[in-house]
Parts: sequence; C-alpha cells; structure tokens
Amino acid sequence: MDFSSFPDWNPFIRLIGGGHQAGESLRLTLKVPDGMEMTIGPQILKAEPNKEFRWKGKLIISGLFDGEHYFKLIDLGDGRTQFIHGEQFSGILVGLFGGTVAKTKIGFEKMNQALKKRCEEIKN
Repeated sequence: MDFSSFPDWNPFIRLIGGGHQAGESLRLTLKVPDGMEMTIGPQILKAEPNKEFRWKGKLIISGLFDGEHYFKLIDLGDGRTQFIHGEQFSGILVGLFGGTVAKTKIGFEKMNQALKKRCEEIKN
C-alpha cells in the first residue's frame, strides 16, 4: 500500500496512485517486458490493510476483456509472511489478447523478484 515507493523498486508497476478504499479508482502505469508503458484505471474491489488488496480493470466496458488482480498477505508467525498474488482474465476478447496476458505474467514475475529482494534488504 506504500504506493509512493513503487518507482524505487517495482520494475512492472512503475507508478500507482489514486484511492486506497474499495470502490475507489486507481491509476497505474505498467512497463511491460517489451519496454512499452501503458496506463490503466482499475477499480479497487477490496482493501484490507496488511491482508488483501484487490482490483478489477476492464477494456472499455465490462465483459470484453477484464482483469481481476489480487494481493494477499498471510501471517505465518515467527516474523514470516506469505505473499500471494494472481490475476484472472475474463471476457469475450480474452483469446485475442493472449500476448498481453503473457506479458502481464512476466511483468508480475519480475515484480515478485524485485519485492523479494527489497524485503531481504530491509530485513538485513
């Protein structure tokens, strides 16, 4: 939820701003693996501090090409936290956007690696 620090460590979500509560909109600038940037404006579905953050974006109108993304934090005790995130795409145009889905997956994998590195640096 520390949106202001994203440009410092996140290679995929370069900028994020907007609301922090369910029902509010976000503004994200994504840098996809081919170097192109795109801006999206998903709506926040769930915002439970230190537990879950979920948004849903759409292409023009719902049902064409929608993406629901979630981030979950699970306290494992003993100072450890499990981070889970994923995205589910739906809509009648999903088949046409296979390349976008693949690039998104690569982008989030790069984000995972950068987040792991950041957490390890903060811990030490």
